[in-house]
Amino acid sequence: MSTEEAADGARGGRTSAAGSALEKSLRILEAVAAPGGPHRLTDVTAAAAVPKSSTFRILASLVEQGFVRPEGDGRYGVGPRLRALSALVSGGEPESIEGILCELREATGQAVHLAVHSGESITYIRKLESAQPFRTASRVGMRMPLHTTAIGKSILAHLPAAEAAELIAATGLPRRTPNTLTTPQALHAELAAVRDRGFALDDEENEPTIRCVGAAILGPTGRPLGGVSVTTVTFLVSREEIESYVPALHAATRALAPLL
Repeated sequence: MSTEEAADGARGGRTSAAGSALEKSLRILEAVAAPGGPHRLTDVTAAAAVPKSSTFRILASLVEQGFVRPEGDGRYGVGPRLRALSALVSGGEPESIEGILCELREATGQAVHLAVHSGESITYIRKLESAQPFRTASRVGMRMPLHTTAIGKSILAHLPAAEAAELIAATGLPRRTPNTLTTPQALHAELAAVRDRGFALDDEENEPTIRCVGAAILGPTGRPLGGVSVTTVTFLVSREEIESYVPALHAATRALAPLL
């Protein structure tokens, strides 16, 4: 335990480093979600009663996981993963995240995923299974590569070029299937096509027999907040058929944008 953490624990009467870290994280989340946001780092620090260095470190982790979003000028606001959690607790009304995803599943008859950008990956925060007699290995909380998934490629395509190039270089583009794009040149060409057509395809690039179509959820500035995909199997749904889901997919991303 650091000197700072020991002092903080002593002030609050806590002896567990893990418990102290959890409590500090929760207080920081409450401070970020308080009315009047986005909030400055100094205000979050004061409201949470957590040392500034610890607050900054915890915020960085919460940003990476999608619970908090940096808003510029050193301010922090509620992230898409926290908003999605709130929507799950509040129920599945038509205007909720859950309701929108249910409508997309009903329109396509296929499994639906919602994910947020987490560092060099995406993290699934919602999954609705289809009525089809197959199940994919994905699950809520699973982190997946950006370059092999439809959601990941949609997010990469809408990030600033320098940021996308940095992520591509950092990941190294590991191969997951014979169809995986493993060179920066091939991936950049694909991302340009994604921007032109408004959606991305994962055609057995992440997992054999799995085909997905995805689109980014864009914020007011055009920066991707996350993405949605429709997931199928290649032996039941052709590439032409999965592309027919794009209008319903775009309707979902537009409806979800104000909620994230």
